[in-house]
Amino acid sequence: MVSDLDIARAATMEPIEAIAWKLGISSHELVPMGRGMAKITWEALSQRFSKPQGSLVLVTSVNPTPFGEGKTVTTIGLTQALCAIGQSATCVIREPSMGPVFGIKGGAAGGGHSQVIPMEDINLHFTGDLHAVTSAHNLLSALIDNHIKHGNDTKLEPTKVFWPRVIDMNDRSLRDVIIGLGGSANGNTRQDRFDITAASEVMAILVLAQDYADLRKRIGEIVIGESTDGNPVKAEEIGAAGAMTLLLRNAFLPNMVQTLEGNPAFIHGGPFANIAHGNSSIIADRLALGAADIVVTEAGFGSDMGAEKFMHIKAANSGKAPDCVVMNVTIRSMKLHGGAFGSRGGYRPTKEELEKEDIEAVLRGAQGNLDRHIKNMAGFGMPVIVSINRFYSDTDAELDALKMAAQKSGASHVALTEVHAHGGKGGEELAKAVVAAVHDHVAKGRPFTPLFTAETPILDKMNAIATRIYKAEGVEISTSAMKQLTKLQAWGYDHLPVCMAKTQYSFSHDPGKLGAPVGFTIPVSEFRLNAGAGFIVAILGNMMTMPGLPKRPAALDMDMDEEGRLTGVFG
Repeated sequence: MVSDLDIARAATMEPIEAIAWKLGISSHELVPMGRGMAKITWEALSQRFSKPQGSLVLVTSVNPTPFGEGKTVTTIGLTQALCAIGQSATCVIREPSMGPVFGIKGGAAGGGHSQVIPMEDINLHFTGDLHAVTSAHNLLSALIDNHIKHGNDTKLEPTKVFWPRVIDMNDRSLRDVIIGLGGSANGNTRQDRFDITAASEVMAILVLAQDYADLRKRIGEIVIGESTDGNPVKAEEIGAAGAMTLLLRNAFLPNMVQTLEGNPAFIHGGPFANIAHGNSSIIADRLALGAADIVVTEAGFGSDMGAEKFMHIKAANSGKAPDCVVMNVTIRSMKLHGGAFGSRGGYRPTKEELEKEDIEAVLRGAQGNLDRHIKNMAGFGMPVIVSINRFYSDTDAELDALKMAAQKSGASHVALTEVHAHGGKGGEELAKAVVAAVHDHVAKGRPFTPLFTAETPILDKMNAIATRIYKAEGVEISTSAMKQLTKLQAWGYDHLPVCMAKTQYSFSHDPGKLGAPVGFTIPVSEFRLNAGAGFIVAILGNMMTMPGLPKRPAALDMDMDEEGRLTGVFG
């Protein structure tokens, strides 16, 4: 079987200048970042912000298996298919984090014949955006401890510093650390933690900021901790915001690459959807929407995660809601949620288990899990198209059962998608359905009905998500979390949206509750304020913001030959 890497290497990559010109972006508006990669200049961006905006298509998914369900493959393949049928289209996707790349999930450049290239560079250091976020974040950490040591004019309480450190790697040993050991010359000894860079508030700010001025303002609004007199202390107050913004100056510019079929594609920002809001940058969307009629983007994990956060966090900041939702689903995910592999949400079935025909399990999964995802997304007011991402082992009987179930659940169209095997050609049915759905939604006046408004109290927002998206009976807030929330309310942050941090494997907080669980309550263990990004993070259950490596990390199978070529990487 030909690997993704082999397919990518065999592709003929066009000059990035030629790719950019397909969207009316000239060569002098590019900042080359290596072969086949470029950033778009600020001048080019600012000139296009006032252009009429095209239609946004959001690709999401059911609750995934540990393998992933191919959202990025579908996003890229749909873009290729739209271009193949004569549409002006591009896509905006997130940048890979090296945590999943070297951990369990692998790369994030698509796969098969629906990839963005150069995939090796994209999946490793790319243009350095995540490193810039890491550096800006940790600069603030260093300045905080330096501020405490040298006078502490803000009266920042060392035991009430909220700001952690970050690293773009899965490292469970850094979840809880002690810093400042070795005497007073090394600063104050205190407890600290590391998050993964994708969970950093700086990353969230990068993707939600509208322009440089907004970026600078948001960085200054970061609340780093509490003073001894009970007031919030901000990054601006310790003089950190300016230098942090400087480190983000180039990272703020969107990155352009190309698909295997020579279509323009943007990659920018990389927040996780299970511990952050899981969507690419507003600034890349604005650029793409001003240059193409249809822009395809994806939200991380299932629709209960990234897509819900798109509707309530990203759209609230950008003012741009989707004109169509594509629900990506696989036979294997429906088997999982139909009980074919037991009740373990993070279980990785064997090849034999995956390929065994089980129509009843497919139907149980579709009538439960898929049905809920379709109805949840339709409730926001836009059409929902189901894309069945076909694998070679799927049987016709399984596919027919899934298609029928999706139709009964209210999907506006169900398409069998084979973009992994055939590129754009394998997604033409999906592309035609998307064009029709977008035109219909625009003709109806683009209805969009989020679950709440900005003025809705934070507890009511959480209950709305818990009861209407997860179908829980409500939320149960721990005593310590309620004290945190009361403080945030007193500081005037009750109007902010809420970002629910939970497992991606279930509608609930428990990865073992597969399908469409009911009769549960969502436990809230902690609240974290992301004032600069403009939302409050609610930690559900024991969700961790620093992932760990699996028993056998993908890194163990990676290497480089004597010519510098990668081996064992990304499939």
